[in-house]
Amino acid sequence: MTVSSALIEVASLSKVYRLGTSEVHALRGVSLRIAEGEFVALMGPSGSGKSTLMHLLGCLDTPTSGTYTLEGRSVSRLSGRDRAGIRNSRIGFIFQSFNLLPALSVADNVALPLLYRRGTKSPRSRVEDVLGLVGLGDRAHHRPAELSGGERQRVAIARALVANPAIILADEPTGNLDSATGDDIMRVLGGLNEAGRTVLIVTHDAQIAGHARRVLHMRDGELVREDSGDVSA
Repeated sequence: MTVSSALIEVASLSKVYRLGTSEVHALRGVSLRIAEGEFVALMGPSGSGKSTLMHLLGCLDTPTSGTYTLEGRSVSRLSGRDRAGIRNSRIGFIFQSFNLLPALSVADNVALPLLYRRGTKSPRSRVEDVLGLVGLGDRAHHRPAELSGGERQRVAIARALVANPAIILADEPTGNLDSATGDDIMRVLGGLNEAGRTVLIVTHDAQIAGHARRVLHMRDGELVREDSGDVSA
């Protein structure tokens, strides 16, 4: 895996939430750079700002101040519609709770992001490709209830990959899994990174963060430390 040019650049990013007459400073002047092809973990206690930062990087929210550049494009002040377009085409999300639709098959769950894209060619072929990539080629016609927790998270990873995003954002991707299954999921993400995918995970688990190549620590809305991950984990 080769790390190349900047994918994400954030400068002096702040986010203030107003609750009545009070202000909550969720982010305080965060600056960071993530290169294409990196595997980065974001750690911190509850209330440290890591989820807020993930939401901003995922174009789910806009900052109060500061700048965010994705693939050389300033996205800090885009309209909701434009941010939605970026989310659908350039960002793949993986969530702790899987967020699979129980009435749909595995293949149909994975194909959902393609429904919002015009001109997608051979969506079924693409779904088959990504299910094969995460080792679930034989589960395409199963329902989520027929799968283990680890298999459901693999489906969620396939769904995140199906639109060929520039970056994968994973919010506590092992939080609902036992430790052995969680390690298995992290090996899947590590393999995707080795194949050239850029991966950013939010986690409170140091062992899980150890799978990343760089670990950023947050506290009170600020980045306070950076470590190298244990790439052998």
